[in-house]
Formats: sequence, structure tokens, C-alpha cells
Amino acid sequence: MPMIMGIVNATPDSFSDGGRFFDTEIALEHALKLIKDGADIVDIGGESTRPGAKEVSVEEEIKRVVPLIEKIRANSDVLISIDTRKPEVATAAIKAGANIWNDVSALTFSDNSLETAVKLGVPVVIMHSGGDPETMQNNPAYKDVCTDILAFLSARIGACIQAGMKRENIILDVGIGFGKTLEHNLSLLSRHSRFQALGCPVLLGASRKSLIGKIDESAVDPLSRVGGSLAIALFGADNGADIVRVHDVYETHQAFLVRAAIEARKAIDY
Repeated sequence: MPMIMGIVNATPDSFSDGGRFFDTEIALEHALKLIKDGADIVDIGGESTRPGAKEVSVEEEIKRVVPLIEKIRANSDVLISIDTRKPEVATAAIKAGANIWNDVSALTFSDNSLETAVKLGVPVVIMHSGGDPETMQNNPAYKDVCTDILAFLSARIGACIQAGMKRENIILDVGIGFGKTLEHNLSLLSRHSRFQALGCPVLLGASRKSLIGKIDESAVDPLSRVGGSLAIALFGADNGADIVRVHDVYETHQAFLVRAAIEARKAIDY
């Protein structure tokens, strides 16, 4: 089964649960519940990267995430990832007990992002994004979305290794919903297994995203997109996803258990 990365947004404005876990104690309670529900990794974010989101200062982002990471680490040995574009925030988070840097900018946001990643020596999620959060959905265009993003991620792997990162510390993410139309997202999902050819673990993050609401127009509220999220997670499990990043950990874990049981029985019956 893919590893399950549970999402904790310590933000007031994330698209799905903005404001629900802005208080550190409430966020801690939620993180511990995700761990109990089956999360292998807990992903902590202090800045929303939804379309149209405004940038948060380094100081404010650190204030949001570091106390939470310290509290989670005091209560659990679970893997913790820090969802940030900023090397200063990543450094503070790793010092506080985080294990992974999840960077939606693929280490391009700051001039010293690559250098910082090498110094930290932790796994880093390298994600493709078609621009910054404020503008990425303004008419995104590709010659061929899958081929273009394969080329981008391949180039970023090369840049990371040349800078001194170990290949085994590179995790890839095609960036579903980040500067892509519905058709782009569907193309990336349908050909998701192709990204395994790059030789690095692949993370898939599409939980509760707007593409589900565009397929099922009744799912206006992100909270009503659990079924679609599970469909994508299960499809990803069969098509090259080593990690799935989700809000609904309990439901995803259960779906993976049932899938594994069926596959195990299939091996016996055939």
C-alpha cells in the first residue's frame, strides 16, 4: 500500500479546512487523530497554497508551525513533513522535529532553497506548479502536460543532484491542481504511472480538490468530495503513487486495507 500522508493546515485560509486547525492545541488533537487513523506521515502547513492565496511572512509561518511540530514530536514518533516554500521555515521545522520538506515550488522559491535542502539532508518533495498560488490558474497552458512535467521534474532531479542532494532524498509530485485545468489534471492522473520512470518515489495529492467538484458539480463543498478523493487514491495506488496526501486518513486507510485483502485473495484464487 502507498504511505498515507495526513494533512494538517495550521492556516486561516486553506481551501478545505482553513481556520479549523489554526489553534495549536486543536491542530495537535487533529494530528494525533490522523496518526491513530493510520497516517504514516503528518504534513504540517502554515501557508495556504490554494489558487489565489496570499504569501505569508517567514516569521508568521514559523509561528504557526514550529510549536505544533514540537508538540506532535513530543507525543509521537510519526514522520512529520513541513509544507513550505521557504528555506527558513523548513530549517526551523526540521530543527523542531520534522523529517521531510514538502515544497510546492520544487526548491525554486528562494535563491538558497537548494543549498538549504542539501544542508538539511532530509527527503524533499519536489512538486511541479504552474506559477505561484496567486496567479497559477490564470490560463495554464502546456504543449503536452504529461511530457512537459516529466521534463520539468527530470530537470529538477538533475539540479538537485548537481547541488549535492542524494537521489534517495528526492520525492516527486506532479502537482494536481497547481496551474492545471481539469483536462490537464485528468491527463496527469491517467498517465500517472509514467512518472515512476524517473526513478524516485512519487507522491499524489488530489484530496478534496476542485477537479472532483468539476466532475461532480453537486460537490461544491470540499467536505463532500471524500468519495472522489478515495477514487483517486485507489487509482493512484495502482498507478505509481508511493505516497498519497489526504485529508480523510481513516477512510483512505480503510479503502487500502480492503483493496489489499481483495488482491491477496485474488492471488490465491487465480
